[in-house]
Amino acid sequence: MFFSIIIPLYNRPQEIDELLDSLTRQTYTQFEVLVIEDGSKLDARDIVESYRNKLDVRYFVKENEGQGFTRNFAFGHARGDYFIIFDSDCLIPPAYLTEVNRYLLEHKLDAYGGPDAAHPSFTPVQKAISYSMTSPFTTGGIRGSKKNLGGQFHPRSFNMGISRKVWEATGGFILTRLGEDIEFSIRIHSLGFKIGLIPGAVVYHKRRTNFRQFYKQIHFFGRARINIYKFFPETLKLVHFFPALFTIFIIFTLLMNILVFPLAVFCNLFLAVFALLIFFHSWMENKSLNVAALSVIAAFIQLTAYGLGFMQDFWKRIILKSS
Repeated sequence: MFFSIIIPLYNRPQEIDELLDSLTRQTYTQFEVLVIEDGSKLDARDIVESYRNKLDVRYFVKENEGQGFTRNFAFGHARGDYFIIFDSDCLIPPAYLTEVNRYLLEHKLDAYGGPDAAHPSFTPVQKAISYSMTSPFTTGGIRGSKKNLGGQFHPRSFNMGISRKVWEATGGFILTRLGEDIEFSIRIHSLGFKIGLIPGAVVYHKRRTNFRQFYKQIHFFGRARINIYKFFPETLKLVHFFPALFTIFIIFTLLMNILVFPLAVFCNLFLAVFALLIFFHSWMENKSLNVAALSVIAAFIQLTAYGLGFMQDFWKRIILKSS
């Protein structure tokens, strides 16, 4: 099987250098790489060109349209039997393509997703963010499972593959951002294609490098869930309301601590137990007290940021019916 690896890029030359370097160590070598500069002001042409002797790599420049339509552009230029999408802030383990090729030959998936993990070189904050995004105590816990509380498994575009047949049948992404990967996955499901999780197709996903950037990203994800609802109302599940309910509970607890402290005791106790669960679980996972403490902060940021974004667009687009 010949793979086309597709990487949209926007003002992140350092990231593409690290990603391409990781691809030079793949044990399975039947692949090409397409790097698409999506209207960047900081281009990576020289960096990509430096890998010409190490990878079958092609570099494209186009006007800024967002990651969804940029991936469509790449699909139209890809030569592979199977297209693999990575975010530019990923590092790819050497056996990734070997594992994907083996699994696809055995299970005949039309589309797949893979998990993400923290690389040993990540900073403590990046490891904490990675933990939060994959933790069973946050909504991240439903993202890397074959069966989850959110219903069908939906591959996410930081680590996602589709067959050429899927591209030809779907025409690719119809949204360029704000939940475009979930909308795409739902349409793939609706056409009867077989989608699955490849457990061994792990990437090291850097995500954001500080909590402020992380908050902005997750707030965007909360808004994206409402955008998906506008296309597929039936996909909005009870689990998607959990961050909003958690955020309301946090606000209520803060008010009770100011206005009626005795009533806040039980709220404070609940939050303390929740924080301790995250702390000790992260400690066991990461073997670091520092990362464990930061994981508590990351988890609370993830839940409240998602909750606020979700409530913002729920009120605006569903209650007020504004576009």
